[in-house]
Amino acid sequence: MAEKMRSPLGSARGLGSAREGAKEWWVMRLSSLALIPLSLWFAASVIANAGADYESFAAWVASPVPAVLLTITIAVTFWHMAHGLQVVIEDYVHVEWQKLAALVVVKFGCVLLGVVGVFAVLRIAFGG
Repeated sequence: MAEKMRSPLGSARGLGSAREGAKEWWVMRLSSLALIPLSLWFAASVIANAGADYESFAAWVASPVPAVLLTITIAVTFWHMAHGLQVVIEDYVHVEWQKLAALVVVKFGCVLLGVVGVFAVLRIAFGG
């Protein structure tokens, strides 16, 4: 009975701010913006190195600028992917345990793949 007497504002209090999603929105926009030049650079680099043998490709990766840009590209890509998939899961998965399981799998998967990618670049760059 007391619940029916509450105003809409009173019912909404404590449910979180409407501005709560602004941080995620900005993260997605900024990572998208960063991925534009990184993706163009990566595509141009793949085209430029097409047909190269392993030694010349490894020498290119071992150069400071490509190694740093590859590492940044991998990190931003998996950061962006994790946040994008999180939003999709939160919006479309309604069973709480399935949502939690999917979020854990996505986060661990993105971290794992990102670390493997960065490790591969560092291994090639430092001649492991």
